[in-house]
Amino acid sequence: MAPWTKTISERYGVVKWNFVAKAEKQLSLVIGDTVHIQESCEGWYKGYVIKNKERKGAFPASFIVLKEVIVEKRGDEEIITSAEMPLVKEVTTTLREWGSIWKQLYVVRRLDSSKKERFSQVQRLMWDLMEWRSQLLSGTLPSDEFKELKQKVTSKIDYGNKILELDVVVRDADGNILDPERASVISLFRAHEDATAKITERIKEEQSNVQLDHSGVSARIQSSPTHSLYVFVRNFVCRIGEDSELFMSLYDPIKQTNISENYLVRWGDKGLPKDIEMLNSLKVVFTDLGNKDLAREKIYLICQIVRVGRMDLKDTNHKKWTTGLRRPFGVAVMDISDIIKGKTECDEEKQYFIPFHPVIAENDFLHTLLNKVTTSRGDSGGQGLWVTMKALVGDIVQIRKEYPHLVDRSTVVARKLGFPEIIMPGDIRNDIYLTLHSGDFDKYNKTTQKNVEVIMLVCDEEGKVMPNSICLGAGDRPVNEYRSVIYYQIKQPRWMETFKVAIPLEEMPRIHLRFMFRHRSSQESKDKSERNFAMAFVRLMKEDGTVLRDGIHELTVFKGDSKRMEEVSSYLSLPSERSHSDSHKAATLMRSSSSVGGLSVSSRDTLTIATLVCSTKLTQNVGLLGLLKWRTRPEMLKQNLQELKLIDGEEVVKFLQDTLDALFNIMMEHSQTDDYDILVFDALIYIIGLIADRKFQHFNTVLEAYIKQHFSATLAYKKQMSVLKTYLDVSSRGEACEPILRTLKALEYIFKFIVRSRMLYSQLYEGKEQAEFEESLKSLFESINNLMKSDYTTTLLQQYLPTVLQDVETVFDAKLLSKLLYDFYTCIPPDKLQKQKVASMTVIVGSKLFHRQGKEQAEFEESLKSLFESINNLMKSDYTTTLLQQV
Repeated sequence: MAPWTKTISERYGVVKWNFVAKAEKQLSLVIGDTVHIQESCEGWYKGYVIKNKERKGAFPASFIVLKEVIVEKRGDEEIITSAEMPLVKEVTTTLREWGSIWKQLYVVRRLDSSKKERFSQVQRLMWDLMEWRSQLLSGTLPSDEFKELKQKVTSKIDYGNKILELDVVVRDADGNILDPERASVISLFRAHEDATAKITERIKEEQSNVQLDHSGVSARIQSSPTHSLYVFVRNFVCRIGEDSELFMSLYDPIKQTNISENYLVRWGDKGLPKDIEMLNSLKVVFTDLGNKDLAREKIYLICQIVRVGRMDLKDTNHKKWTTGLRRPFGVAVMDISDIIKGKTECDEEKQYFIPFHPVIAENDFLHTLLNKVTTSRGDSGGQGLWVTMKALVGDIVQIRKEYPHLVDRSTVVARKLGFPEIIMPGDIRNDIYLTLHSGDFDKYNKTTQKNVEVIMLVCDEEGKVMPNSICLGAGDRPVNEYRSVIYYQIKQPRWMETFKVAIPLEEMPRIHLRFMFRHRSSQESKDKSERNFAMAFVRLMKEDGTVLRDGIHELTVFKGDSKRMEEVSSYLSLPSERSHSDSHKAATLMRSSSSVGGLSVSSRDTLTIATLVCSTKLTQNVGLLGLLKWRTRPEMLKQNLQELKLIDGEEVVKFLQDTLDALFNIMMEHSQTDDYDILVFDALIYIIGLIADRKFQHFNTVLEAYIKQHFSATLAYKKQMSVLKTYLDVSSRGEACEPILRTLKALEYIFKFIVRSRMLYSQLYEGKEQAEFEESLKSLFESINNLMKSDYTTTLLQQYLPTVLQDVETVFDAKLLSKLLYDFYTCIPPDKLQKQKVASMTVIVGSKLFHRQGKEQAEFEESLKSLFESINNLMKSDYTTTLLQQV
C-alpha cells in the first residue's frame, strides 16, 4: 500500500453518506459532519470530525465533498466558516439544526401521531431546502430567478423555524438577515412584526392545504389536464446470474398496449445496477398523462426483464457459449389504477413489492406472459422489484417546481406514447416509436426452426448508418443499432418490443429503417459462420412529404446474398410494404420471386411492425402539410386555405403554433395585396372556434402563450381590422354574411391578435401611425354599433364585446372608448334584451376601464354617467333587480 501523504493546504469537507468504521484505525462518520482532512492515500483520507478533534482515523474519500472554508484564529480557538455565499451558509446551518430535530421526531413519532405528521412536514421542508441549495450553488440562475429563489428560501426557513418553535429571523426587504448591532430598535421591532405577519399568513395557507381531504386531492387530480407518476426503483431481487435489462412502463391490460415509453435500467450479474453510481438514484417520472388516460379502467406498472448472456442458462460449457444474446426472462406487474387516479393516498416513502414471474416455457413470449400475469397471480418466491411511487399533478415543468425533492435533475423523464392533451408552444418533439410486432420465418433447409434475431439500423439514402439514433428506453444512452430478443426455435415470434427512433428533422426525407434477420446459434463457433438470411426496410417519409402513418405495417421480406442486402441500390427502389400503393409491382415480384438487384421477394417470410409518430413538425395529413409548406407550391395556397376546415381538429391543434405561423406569414408576405386576406382570416376564425370547442378547450392556454411569446406579425392588425369591418358592414346592411356568427364568437381572440400586432408595430416603428390606428379602431366600433340594430346578432355582440376591453384599453384612448361603449348600449331599444344588457354591463363595470384614474377621470365619469342612468331605469323591471344588485 502507498504511504500516507500530508495535505499541502488546509482541506475540509462535508460527509455525504454515513460510514461505519470496520477497523480500529477507521473513523465512523455521520452524514452532515464537517471533517478536517490531514492526510490522503489511494482513495482514503485521514483526519478528524470538527466537533470531536480528539478522535482521529481514516475514512473513504468518496464519502466526502470537499469545501472551501475560512479559518479564523480567536485566541486558542479555531473558528471555521464556509466560503460559500451567506444564503447558502444559512441554508446549511438551518438544515443541520432541523436535521437534529428531525431525528428526535423520528424516535417519538410512533408514540405520538402528531409527531408523525410533524416528522413528515419537516422532511418535506428539508427536501425543498436541499434542492434549492443545489440550485443556488450551481451559479447558473439569472438575476431575476435568483432573486425569486432567494425569497422562496428565506420564506421557507422562517416558516420552518416558526413551526419548530425556534427563534424568528428578521430580515431586510432583500431577505438578508438584519444585524442587531447596526439596526435601530424601532426598525428591528417593525421587521419582527412584518416577519410574524408573513409567517402567520403562510401557516394559514399550509393548514388549508393540509386540510384538503382525500376527495379534495382526487378532485384536483381529475381537474388537471396533465398528470405524472413518480417511481423510485429501490431494489431488484432476482436470481439471474447474468446481466439483465429491466424495461418499466405504464400498461393498459384491457387494450393490452403500452401507455408510456420504457424506462430502462441495466442490471448487473452481481445484483446491483450496471452503473454503480446509479445506486439509490433510479428515479423516473412518467409524464404527459391526460384525463383520458386516467379514465382507463385499469393502469398497470409493468417491468419486462430481458437476460443478456448465453442462449440457455443451463449450459455449463463456458468455452462454447455465444454471449450477448438477449433472451426473455420474466415480468413483474402491479395494478396502480387507484394510486395514479388519486383514490389511494400514496406516501413517497412507502415501498411496494412487485412480484417477479419467470418465463417457464421456451415458447412463452414476454407479452403473452404479461397478459397471463395481469389476470392471475402465482408465487414469486420473494423475487421482484421494490419501488416507491407517487401520483403528481402537472406537466414536467410544474412538477419540477412543486416537487423538487422528488423530480430533480437526475430524475429520468419517460414520456407518453402519444401527445399530451396540451402541447405548449416551444414543446418541439420529433419522436417515432417503433414496435417490433411479430414475424413468420420458414426453416428452409434447416432441420429445426431458426433462432431469429432482428437487427434494425437507421440508414440514409446512401446506406450510411445514422449513429446514436435509437433509444431503447428513457434513461439509457442512444445506440447505433437495435437487436431483438431471441425466442428459441420459434416459427412465429411475437416480440412486441417498443423503442424510439430520434432523427434530426432535416434528415427525415433521406432516412429509412433496415431490418436484418439472422439465425443465432448457442455455440459460438457455429454462430460466427452465420450470415443474414433476409432483410426488410421501410421509409419514414412518403413521396408526398407526409410521414409514415401510425399503425401496423406488414413489410416485404427479401432474401439473397447477405452483402447485397446492405447495398441500398439493391432494395431502395422496391416496394417496402405488402400493402404498398404500387401493389401491382409487389404482386408481380411475389408471384415470380424474381431477382431484383440481387434480391428476391420471400413469399414464406413476413415481418410486422407498428409505428407511432409523435412529432410537432411532421404531419400525416397531406392538406395540412400543403399549408405548412405553402411556399413550395404557392399555386395550391388558396385551395389549402379553403380546405383547412376539413382537416381533423386533433391534427390542427397538434400543429397549432406552426399553423398560426404559416397563416400570419402568408398575410405578411402578401401585405401589398388583399388576395389572401379573407381566406387567412376565415382560417384563423376556424382555429379559434376549434379551441372554443369543449374537446380542445385546454388549448386556450396554448393560444394565449402563442400570442404573448411567439406571435410577431406587425402588419396583421391592418388586414384583420379591414376584413372584420367588411363582415360587420355587410351584415349591418342586412346582406348575407355566412362567417359573421363565427366571427363574433371569436371576437376576443381577434382583438388579442389586433392589439398585440399593433403593440409590436408601435415598438418597432416608435409609435408611428397611432392616429391612423385609433381612427380605424373607432370606425370598427361604429360598425359594431350599426350592427346592434340587427336583432339576430345583438345578443352575441353583448356577450362577446366586453371580452375585448381588457386588450383594447391598453392601446386606445379611454375617454373615446367609454363614449363608444355608451353609444353601443344606446343602440339597443330600452325595452329589449334587458337581462342580457345587465349581464354585459356587469362585465364592463368589473373591467380596468371602469377603475381608471388620471387627468381624464372627470370626463370619463361624465361618459359613464349616462350608462348608470340606463341601469337605474332598468331597476323598474323586477326580474333584473337581482342581477343589478350583483353589479
